[in-house]
Amino acid sequence: MSSEEPRKTSGRMRHVLSALVQNQPGVLAHVSGMFASRGFNIDSLAVGETEDPHLSRITFVVMGDDRVLDQIRKQLEKIVTVVKVIDISREDFVERDLMLIQVDAPAERRGEIRGLAQDFRGRIVDVGPEQMMIEVSGPEKKIEAFIELVRPYGIRQLARTGRIALVRDSLFRDAAPDEPDEAEAAIVGHSNL
Repeated sequence: MSSEEPRKTSGRMRHVLSALVQNQPGVLAHVSGMFASRGFNIDSLAVGETEDPHLSRITFVVMGDDRVLDQIRKQLEKIVTVVKVIDISREDFVERDLMLIQVDAPAERRGEIRGLAQDFRGRIVDVGPEQMMIEVSGPEKKIEAFIELVRPYGIRQLARTGRIALVRDSLFRDAAPDEPDEAEAAIVGHSNL
Protein backbone atom coordinates (compact mmCIF):
# COMPACT_ATOMS: atom_id res chain seq x y z
CA MET A 1 0.00 0.00 0.00
CA SER A 2 1.33 3.40 -0.83
CA SER A 3 0.86 6.22 1.61
CA GLU A 4 -2.57 7.72 1.82
CA GLU A 5 -3.23 11.43 1.98
CA PRO A 6 -3.61 12.39 5.64
CA ARG A 7 -7.30 11.76 6.28
CA LYS A 8 -9.32 14.89 7.08
CA THR A 9 -12.11 14.75 9.63
CA SER A 10 -13.99 17.97 10.45
CA GLY A 11 -10.98 20.20 9.65
CA ARG A 12 -8.50 17.99 11.49
CA MET A 13 -5.99 15.73 9.82
CA ARG A 14 -4.97 12.20 10.69
CA HIS A 15 -1.25 11.97 11.44
CA VAL A 16 0.85 8.84 11.87
CA LEU A 17 3.83 9.46 14.14
CA SER A 18 6.69 7.06 14.81
CA ALA A 19 8.89 7.45 17.87
CA LEU A 20 12.05 5.44 18.40
CA VAL A 21 12.51 5.08 22.15
CA GLN A 22 14.96 3.38 24.47
CA ASN A 23 13.70 -0.11 25.26
CA GLN A 24 13.38 0.15 29.03
CA PRO A 25 10.63 -0.10 31.66
CA GLY A 26 8.34 2.89 32.06
CA VAL A 27 8.91 4.51 28.66
CA LEU A 28 5.39 3.83 27.38
CA ALA A 29 3.84 5.10 30.62
CA HIS A 30 5.94 8.27 30.40
CA VAL A 31 5.04 8.89 26.75
CA SER A 32 1.32 8.15 27.15
CA GLY A 33 1.28 10.26 30.33
CA MET A 34 2.61 13.19 28.31
CA PHE A 35 -0.28 12.82 25.85
CA ALA A 36 -2.86 12.65 28.66
CA SER A 37 -1.44 15.58 30.65
CA ARG A 38 -1.56 17.83 27.57
CA GLY A 39 -5.06 16.71 26.52
CA PHE A 40 -3.96 14.96 23.32
CA ASN A 41 -6.05 11.95 22.32
CA ILE A 42 -4.37 8.90 20.79
CA ASP A 43 -6.58 7.22 18.15
CA SER A 44 -4.24 4.23 17.77
CA LEU A 45 -1.09 3.03 19.52
CA ALA A 46 1.26 0.14 18.78
CA VAL A 47 4.58 -0.66 20.46
CA GLY A 48 7.22 -3.24 19.64
CA GLU A 49 10.93 -3.94 19.48
CA THR A 50 12.90 -2.89 16.41
CA GLU A 51 15.85 -4.43 14.62
CA ASP A 52 17.94 -3.03 17.51
CA PRO A 53 17.00 -4.80 20.79
CA HIS A 54 17.86 -1.60 22.69
CA LEU A 55 15.17 0.38 20.86
CA SER A 56 11.40 0.09 20.53
CA ARG A 57 9.13 1.81 18.02
CA ILE A 58 5.91 3.45 19.19
CA THR A 59 3.47 4.22 16.37
CA PHE A 60 0.72 6.73 17.18
CA VAL A 61 -2.25 7.85 15.15
CA VAL A 62 -3.47 11.27 16.27
CA MET A 63 -5.97 13.76 14.90
CA GLY A 64 -5.22 17.46 14.74
CA ASP A 65 -3.98 20.36 12.71
CA ASP A 66 -0.32 21.11 12.05
CA ARG A 67 -0.09 23.25 15.21
CA VAL A 68 -1.25 20.34 17.38
CA LEU A 69 1.13 17.96 15.61
CA ASP A 70 4.03 20.35 16.14
CA GLN A 71 3.20 20.54 19.88
CA ILE A 72 3.05 16.75 20.15
CA ARG A 73 6.37 16.29 18.36
CA LYS A 74 8.12 18.94 20.50
CA GLN A 75 6.78 17.41 23.73
CA LEU A 76 7.87 13.90 22.66
CA GLU A 77 11.36 15.13 21.75
CA LYS A 78 11.76 16.56 25.29
CA ILE A 79 11.42 13.11 26.84
CA VAL A 80 14.91 11.78 27.59
CA THR A 81 14.17 8.20 26.50
CA VAL A 82 12.82 9.30 23.09
CA VAL A 83 15.55 8.99 20.46
CA LYS A 84 13.74 10.23 17.33
CA VAL A 85 10.22 11.28 16.24
CA ILE A 86 9.01 11.16 12.62
CA ASP A 87 5.70 12.27 11.11
CA ILE A 88 5.30 9.24 8.85
CA SER A 89 2.11 10.63 7.29
CA ARG A 90 4.25 13.17 5.40
CA GLU A 91 6.33 10.37 3.83
CA ASP A 92 5.68 7.51 1.42
CA PHE A 93 4.84 4.70 3.85
CA VAL A 94 3.30 1.29 4.31
CA GLU A 95 0.70 0.95 7.08
CA ARG A 96 -0.99 -2.17 8.48
CA ASP A 97 -3.47 -3.16 11.16
CA LEU A 98 -4.22 -6.67 12.47
CA MET A 99 -7.65 -7.88 13.59
CA LEU A 100 -9.10 -11.02 15.13
CA ILE A 101 -12.86 -11.27 14.72
CA GLN A 102 -15.20 -13.97 16.00
CA VAL A 103 -18.48 -14.28 14.10
CA ASP A 104 -21.59 -16.44 14.38
CA ALA A 105 -21.15 -19.22 11.84
CA PRO A 106 -23.92 -21.81 11.68
CA ALA A 107 -23.04 -24.73 9.38
CA GLU A 108 -25.18 -23.47 6.48
CA ARG A 109 -23.36 -20.06 6.37
CA ARG A 110 -19.76 -21.21 6.84
CA GLY A 111 -19.04 -21.40 3.12
CA GLU A 112 -20.05 -17.75 2.66
CA ILE A 113 -17.88 -16.65 5.59
CA ARG A 114 -14.92 -18.69 4.32
CA GLY A 115 -15.34 -17.03 0.92
CA LEU A 116 -15.28 -13.55 2.46
CA ALA A 117 -12.18 -14.46 4.47
CA GLN A 118 -10.44 -15.68 1.30
CA ASP A 119 -11.43 -12.53 -0.63
CA PHE A 120 -9.75 -10.44 2.08
CA ARG A 121 -6.73 -12.75 2.40
CA GLY A 122 -7.87 -13.57 5.90
CA ARG A 123 -7.14 -16.79 7.77
CA ILE A 124 -9.58 -18.83 9.79
CA VAL A 125 -7.73 -19.41 13.06
CA ASP A 126 -10.43 -21.10 15.17
CA VAL A 127 -13.68 -22.93 14.53
CA GLY A 128 -16.27 -23.83 17.15
CA PRO A 129 -19.72 -25.42 16.97
CA GLU A 130 -21.42 -22.09 16.22
CA GLN A 131 -18.60 -19.64 15.53
CA MET A 132 -15.49 -18.94 13.47
CA MET A 133 -12.53 -16.71 14.33
CA ILE A 134 -10.81 -14.96 11.44
CA GLU A 135 -7.53 -13.07 11.30
CA VAL A 136 -7.28 -10.21 8.80
CA SER A 137 -4.42 -7.77 8.31
CA GLY A 138 -3.99 -4.81 6.03
CA PRO A 139 -4.79 -1.15 5.63
CA GLU A 140 -7.43 0.37 7.91
CA LYS A 141 -10.00 0.61 5.08
CA LYS A 142 -9.65 -3.11 4.35
CA ILE A 143 -10.18 -4.04 8.01
CA GLU A 144 -13.22 -1.78 8.30
CA ALA A 145 -14.71 -3.12 5.05
CA PHE A 146 -14.37 -6.72 6.30
CA ILE A 147 -16.07 -5.80 9.58
CA GLU A 148 -19.03 -4.30 7.71
CA LEU A 149 -19.36 -7.34 5.44
CA VAL A 150 -19.45 -9.85 8.32
CA ARG A 151 -21.60 -7.69 10.62
CA PRO A 152 -24.86 -9.26 9.30
CA TYR A 153 -23.62 -12.71 10.41
CA GLY A 154 -23.28 -11.47 13.99
CA ILE A 155 -20.00 -10.36 15.54
CA ARG A 156 -19.32 -12.02 18.89
CA GLN A 157 -15.93 -10.44 19.62
CA LEU A 158 -13.45 -8.20 17.86
CA ALA A 159 -9.88 -7.18 18.76
CA ARG A 160 -7.57 -4.93 16.74
CA THR A 161 -3.97 -3.88 17.10
CA GLY A 162 -2.98 -0.31 16.65
CA ARG A 163 -1.57 0.76 13.30
CA ILE A 164 2.03 -0.03 12.51
CA ALA A 165 3.87 1.78 9.74
CA LEU A 166 7.28 2.12 8.14
CA VAL A 167 8.59 4.65 5.62
CA ARG A 168 9.43 3.13 2.24
CA ASP A 169 13.06 3.01 1.09
CA SER A 170 13.57 6.08 -1.10
CA LEU A 171 15.63 4.07 -3.63
CA PHE A 172 12.73 1.74 -4.40
CA ARG A 173 9.66 3.97 -4.08
CA ASP A 174 9.12 4.33 -7.83
CA ALA A 175 10.50 0.92 -8.80
CA ALA A 176 7.92 -1.20 -6.95
CA PRO A 177 4.49 0.41 -6.92
CA ASP A 178 1.81 -1.46 -5.05
CA GLU A 179 -0.67 -3.44 -7.06
CA PRO A 180 -4.14 -3.59 -5.51
CA ASP A 181 -4.56 -7.03 -3.99
CA GLU A 182 -7.67 -9.16 -4.38
CA ALA A 183 -9.09 -7.89 -1.09
CA GLU A 184 -8.79 -4.28 -2.21
CA ALA A 185 -10.53 -5.22 -5.45
CA ALA A 186 -13.26 -6.91 -3.39
CA ILE A 187 -13.70 -3.71 -1.37
CA VAL A 188 -14.19 -1.69 -4.55
CA GLY A 189 -16.63 -4.32 -5.85
CA HIS A 190 -19.01 -3.98 -2.87
CA SER A 191 -21.23 -1.00 -3.53
CA ASN A 192 -22.54 -0.80 0.04
CA LEU A 193 -19.15 0.40 1.34
